[in-house]
Amino acid sequence: MPLPPSLSTRLSSMARRLGLAPRGHDWLTEQAARLQLPFAPLPAMPDSVWWPDGAPLQRLADLPRGALSGPVQEDKACAHAALCALVRLEERELSEFDLRWIDGLGTRPPLDAQTCRRLEDYAATPVCRGIRLISYKDFTRALQQALPPQPTDALHLRQASWRGERYFHDGERDPAALACAVAYARRRGLTMHFRARLSEYRLSRCGLDKLDRSHHVLAMPVETWSDARFMRLLLAGMPYARLSLLREPGAAEFLLLPRQHEASDALGAGLRQAGAADVIGWLRRLLPA
Repeated sequence: MPLPPSLSTRLSSMARRLGLAPRGHDWLTEQAARLQLPFAPLPAMPDSVWWPDGAPLQRLADLPRGALSGPVQEDKACAHAALCALVRLEERELSEFDLRWIDGLGTRPPLDAQTCRRLEDYAATPVCRGIRLISYKDFTRALQQALPPQPTDALHLRQASWRGERYFHDGERDPAALACAVAYARRRGLTMHFRARLSEYRLSRCGLDKLDRSHHVLAMPVETWSDARFMRLLLAGMPYARLSLLREPGAAEFLLLPRQHEASDALGAGLRQAGAADVIGWLRRLLPA
């Protein structure tokens, strides 16, 4: 018994009957390539001590199904499965973690410390000037302010392959005191070990390869969704899914178009020609050498 047609197929058939479907896939590619949209390159990953800076790729390790939008559930489910294979999370215990290895903070930066590349940079900003570490006693007091109240508690750390080998302390007790304490320990050559729990995020080359084979993934500016010419092409019955991952106001949204569907593959090819940023290529550049 033949399987019932998918909703995408039924939408395509309806669009053809209404005269909304393109006359051929080459025509669709050509029309998409002519779109005049404010395409822009995706942002570089910052060299920063602040974990919230840059694209939050760690969200892909546990992406909720409801994070994707689109008209057809099965198309969103397929895109969701492909995206979830991009980032792997491994959690492990470290028995002896040197305080001096911390070089990142899990909090959002103060206004006067947004461009800090190292904790020493943050420790030299006005917000940290009131924390004067002259003696070892000052150092231990700063640690008491910054770290968990019980000495036996483990540090909570994060690391992401797209942020290099930097360890980010995931705590909000007093990030300024911690930055000053780490800078002091480095300057004095002080070794101080702690137990730690590390959440390690790794971008998967295999996951990227699979996604590249299955989908075009393109960064579309916010103006896209009110552009009549583009929407007329997109809503001609083809499968697609959308993901808002970047957090900045006005940031691009990711459009996922399955390659195995001829119309969505043609649209993806045309959008690339028009200048849409290739999300998979951008992610590949974040893989370790």
